[in-house]
Formats: sequence, C-alpha cells, structure tokens
Amino acid sequence: MKKQKLRRSGAVIMANLILLLGSLAYIMILAVINGSLGFVSAMGVTVFGALGVAKALGESVVLSYGLIIGLAIGCGVLRGLLRYFEQYSNHYIAFKLLATLRDKIFGALRRLCPAKLESKEKGSIIAMITSDIETLEVFYAHTISPICIAVIVSVAVLVFVGVVSSWYLALVALLAYLLIGIIVPLIASKKLKASGVRYRAEFASFNAYFLDSIKGVKDIVLMGAGEQRKKEVDRRSDILLGETKKMKHDTTKAAAFTELAVSISIIVTLAVGILLVAKDMLTVGYMIVGVVTVFSSFGPVIAISALPGNLTQTFASGDRVLNLLAETPAVTPVKNGEKIEFNDLKVSDLSFSYDGETQVLQDICMHAEKGEIIGIVGESGCGKSTFLKLLLRFWQKSHGNIAFGGVDIDNLDTDSLLDNVTMVSQVTYLFDETIEDNLRIAKPDATKEEMEAACKLASVHDFILTLPDGYKTRVGALGDNLSAGEKQRIGLARAFLRGSELILLDEPTSNVDSINEGIILKALKEQKNKKSIILVSHRESTMAIADRIYRVDGGRMYEQTEN
Repeated sequence: MKKQKLRRSGAVIMANLILLLGSLAYIMILAVINGSLGFVSAMGVTVFGALGVAKALGESVVLSYGLIIGLAIGCGVLRGLLRYFEQYSNHYIAFKLLATLRDKIFGALRRLCPAKLESKEKGSIIAMITSDIETLEVFYAHTISPICIAVIVSVAVLVFVGVVSSWYLALVALLAYLLIGIIVPLIASKKLKASGVRYRAEFASFNAYFLDSIKGVKDIVLMGAGEQRKKEVDRRSDILLGETKKMKHDTTKAAAFTELAVSISIIVTLAVGILLVAKDMLTVGYMIVGVVTVFSSFGPVIAISALPGNLTQTFASGDRVLNLLAETPAVTPVKNGEKIEFNDLKVSDLSFSYDGETQVLQDICMHAEKGEIIGIVGESGCGKSTFLKLLLRFWQKSHGNIAFGGVDIDNLDTDSLLDNVTMVSQVTYLFDETIEDNLRIAKPDATKEEMEAACKLASVHDFILTLPDGYKTRVGALGDNLSAGEKQRIGLARAFLRGSELILLDEPTSNVDSINEGIILKALKEQKNKKSIILVSHRESTMAIADRIYRVDGGRMYEQTEN
C-alpha cells in the first residue's frame, strides 16, 4: 500500500484550525479559565487535606481545622460548577465551528464544482462532510483547552510547591511534567501519525466504495456480481479492521507508557521528599503538602499525553479539510463580465487537455446559429461531452476561442452564461422529492402553468397526470420509481422551464428505447424555432433532426457534408 503522508505538519494544521475560531476565541479563553480554576479546585480538596495533616503534625498552619474542612468542601463544589461551564464552553465552540466548517466545505464545493465532482470520489467527500468534521469536534472540545489548562495549572503548582514546600520538589515536578506532557506525547505522536493517516485514508476509501455499491445495487444484482462485490467489500473491511487494530494497539502502548511515566514520577517525587526530610531540608508536614500537591497535579498533563491517539486522526482529517478549503477551482468565475445575448456560437482552434499533456480535443472549429439544431456524433470517449462542458466553461480551455455573439467565453459573466446556456446530461438526477420540486430546481418561482407548459414541450405532461398525485408525486429514492426515459424527459422539461436560449443535450436518448427516443426527438424538433440546440450522441438515428452534423474522431471535429 502506498504510504500516506500529511502535507502539513501537525503544528501547522493545529494553527490553521485555531485560526478558524475567529470571534469565538473569547469563549475559548473563558473555557480555559474555567478549566484551570476547576483543576485547581480539584487539587484544593487534597491540598487542604494535606494542610490539615501538616497542622496535626505540628506545622504552623494559620488556618483552623474548621476552615480547612470548609475550604476542602467548597473546592469540591466549585470544581463541579467550573467543570460544567468549561465543558459547556468547549462544546458550544465545537458545534458552532462544526456548523461553520460544513458551511465552508459546501461553499468550497460550490466554488470547485462541477469539475471537482468529476475528479473526486463522492464517497470521499461525504466522509469529509460527516466523519472528518466530527473528528475535528474532538480537537475543538477536547484538545485546545487541555493544553492551555495543563500549562497554567503546572506553572501554578510549581510556584506553590516551591514557595510552600521546596524548590527541589518543584524541580522534580517540572521534569515529570516535561516527561509526561511533552516527551511521551512526542514519541507517541511519531508512532501514531502513520497509523492514524492510514486509518483515515482507508475509512474514506471504504466509505466511497460502499456508497457506490449501495447506489449500484440494482445493476450488481442484475449482472450477478453480488458475490464478487461482497468479497471486495469484505476485503476492504478487513483492511480497515486491520488498520483500526494497529491504531488501537499503538494507542494502548502509548497509554501504558504514560502510566509508567506517571508511576515513576510519583516514586521519584516521594523519594526526593523523604530525602529532603532526612537531610533536614524540609519538615515532614510540608513535605506531605508538597508531595500531595505534585501527586494531584498530574491530571492535566496526563490529558495532554493522551492526545496523540486522537490528534493523529484529527490532523489527518484537518489536513483533508484544509486542502479542500485551499484548493483552487479549475476555472475562476467571471464577475461583472459582459452579458450574453445568444445569437450565434463560433468555436475556432479550440484545444483542451485535462493534464496538460494528453490532448482530448485539438483544433476544433464549429459554429451554430440561432434556431438551429446542431448534431455532434462520435464514438463513446471521443471528447463530445468534454466539448459541451467547455461551452459552459466547466473547464478552462487550453487554446482557441469560444465566442457567444462575438464575445469570448472567458470574458462573459459566468452567471449570465449559465442563465442562457443549459445542459442536460445523459443521466438525469432526480431528488427524492416531488416532481414539482424537481422541476423547480430550474426555476424556483415557476408557476403551475409554466411547469405544465415545459412538461408538454418535453412530452411528459400526460404521463405525469397518470401518476397517483400528479405533479405532487414523489419520484422515490434515486428516481427508481421512474423509467430512464421518463427521467430523461423530466430533465428535458427542466431545461425548457429554465428558459435558456441554448440547450446542450449530452446523449439524451442513450438510456431509452426507440419509442422514448422518438418522443424526445419529436419534442426537440418542435422547439427548433424557439431554442437553439446542440445535440450530442453516438447514435446515428438521433441525428435525424439535426440541421447540420459534426463528427468527432480522434479529438478532432469535422462538419459532415451530405452525400
């Protein structure tokens, strides 16, 4: 398996994620203050108890026994209240930021689409929106605060132990904090980083494959490929399980080393305390106070030591999210460009390559006049669909000109272009909503009369009226309640409802039988004087309604002359 590597270091990822706090930073500060005071309050219970013991041993403690007991109880109650406010603040920030991150991801996808969705597995994006975002919740709710709290509490303990008990014990505590809170986590992080990255990568891959399997389950059953698909799902599941076990094993080892480091630190602290008493450098009472304070202060640094197991996944998830947010689109939308008024389309010397090396289209020349039906025919994979996407500027052309009304496409306002040019792909996607809702995607404020008129133009109105609830009928998940021809005609109705002057049709009859093909072609021909249409197909029969035909072969386009 190819080794997965983070593109950014953990520190850079953490810094970028913290910057996303923005105006929520003050709540994070409040959470840190509450958390720090909470830990101090928790320690106060045992420290005041140690002071009571020191007083009983004859140490000059100015506090009375009653006050010591009252302060110990008060610290316990205060610890509970402060813990509540700390957790409330952390999760408030976490869930607010999760909503913000999801909004940013959807915004990035809108900016990067449609090219992004053609080059990236949809399952991986879904994993990012769900699993990766949820993983980042751990960072905001359980990572930032513990680190800050550990630093603040540790410094407070060192000062208290040094002043009240002994600076030698404070030095031992400092070394213990460095061992438990920095050295052990750094070693664990190096061990866990690779397994964490592999786990997240395998999880995203499995999610994408499983989603594809669910979406294509009907074809899998029809082709008798169920057993083969099941074996592949099991294989990928076993790989994911193996990576999970490795990650859990490494996490358990890291936790064991942390516990070992804490145990050693406690033994060393106690030994130093006893040695100081033996050397008459410290009284027994204040040795107990110092040692108990150090013992009770390991909680915050243990919390830091436990972070690498979660941080490896957090960094892997954060890196993918940050990569998406930083990704540049295949084309930059043109704002305040020239408005399109479609009269004609002229393409000259057009060339395009996805990778900058292999030419998909080369030296393409064609023209389309208003009111024409232009046919483009060629074998599957010859670049016909790519050509249509270039006409919508889904990709940036490599060379040449695409001019609408004499204005090159790179100078046209993107919104104006999409308002005037509509494409119907060979597979019409219908949402699991009513037919009316699916039609309104093209024009949200469309009237009932407008929708019915568009459906009549697409020869699907009569069919819709035969459905139980007419236009209010739900199409079913993935549109499975409708045939391919019916879905294709609804897609065509959407294009008519949109009202665009130019309609691009990518294989509109490839998934339908000859009867439905005839219905669709008849509907298109009736729109000849109202709309300009560019019709792409590998079927020669589809070209019967075309005024002129272009043939694509080997990435080049030729106008076909009549024999």
